[in-house]
Amino acid sequence: MSSRTRARGAKAAGVHTVRIPRQRGRRGAQPFIVVVPEQPSLTREAFGFVGRMLWRFRHALAPTGFALLALAVTAILHAIAWWSGLLLAPVAAGPVAWLGFLQVRRPRGGSTLRWRITAVVTATFALGWMALAAGFGPLAGPLEQIWLVGWLVAQAAWLFVRRSL
Repeated sequence: MSSRTRARGAKAAGVHTVRIPRQRGRRGAQPFIVVVPEQPSLTREAFGFVGRMLWRFRHALAPTGFALLALAVTAILHAIAWWSGLLLAPVAAGPVAWLGFLQVRRPRGGSTLRWRITAVVTATFALGWMALAAGFGPLAGPLEQIWLVGWLVAQAAWLFVRRSL
């Protein structure tokens, strides 16, 4: 075995030490020492598995990501500026105004109107929750249960609608 790859001194279990010789032109530099474990730890394997599964099903878990993002953003907004809920409250009426404007400009009926109404109700619910959560805190009173129910409904609907599109 070459002296470059052989461990020197007391060897820990399952660890190899690889010494890389000094580079040319660097006279006073010490050599680099790289320690590489033989096998990844069980924790590393578990996190790797969870990460691969999340990446594989990232499109199916889109509502979960948005729900967690909304929870974090409202918590930060509440901590920094509780009055941001007062600014977000009028924004919650935006989807209703959009539906009224759209129905005047391009009136539709049947399934198109049902999809528009569903989108408006969903957006109004989410923006209203964000306004309340930014003002009072996302874990205040029933807001955490409302977030949980909204997340479950959105995730279940997304899994159903995604397959039918």
